[in-house]
Amino acid sequence: MNQTAALTAAPLAGAAPTRVATEVGDPMMARSTRFLLAVAAVLLATTYVAPLWHIGLKAPQYPEGLGMYIWSSRISGDLRSINGLNHYIGMKEIKPEAIPELRLMPLVVGFLVGLGLIAAAWGRRIGLAIWTGLFLIGAVVGLADFWRWGYDYGHNLDPEAAIKIPGMSYQPPLIGPKQLLNFEAHSWPALAGWLAIASLVLALVLTGLEWRRAHRARA
Repeated sequence: MNQTAALTAAPLAGAAPTRVATEVGDPMMARSTRFLLAVAAVLLATTYVAPLWHIGLKAPQYPEGLGMYIWSSRISGDLRSINGLNHYIGMKEIKPEAIPELRLMPLVVGFLVGLGLIAAAWGRRIGLAIWTGLFLIGAVVGLADFWRWGYDYGHNLDPEAAIKIPGMSYQPPLIGPKQLLNFEAHSWPALAGWLAIASLVLALVLTGLEWRRAHRARA
């Protein structure tokens, strides 16, 4: 009878370490993380229905201001007036149809939204890490490209322009205010831009929390 009890107890004794090992090596995200990851992906999708960025100009002759909104696939606002002003100082005309990023961005956003929802449904931490990493890389590359675009428009001026000021360039600010002659330029995220920033911050926070949860489980 003692031998039978010992044989019965042996598997039970081994059950606890097996359960602990499963918990330690659990690659799954918490339910709340999966839900918030899906929310982050949906927030990013607002770039299809709202503008990402706004660049505004104010001057004494334009007290109401001029501005343009940059969407994921187009540019709206006072583009004709801004192009007219730019012509006098030698800046190139802004032609949305000639900007390849406006054709590429909707595809990139759609890929990230779909991948984020797939990662949330899959539920594994590696999916969250991959999505956050790709999102972060895309955001950095996008801002760098935006700066390059502004640099090109502000520095490569027509030498035959009506108004020429030696050493003057007209690159708009990447973010924040900047004085350009008698114009005060402002560049800030618009509605979809702020929501995309919130989405990225949420993804980074979730990645950090899941990493900490996995680290504590291994301790």
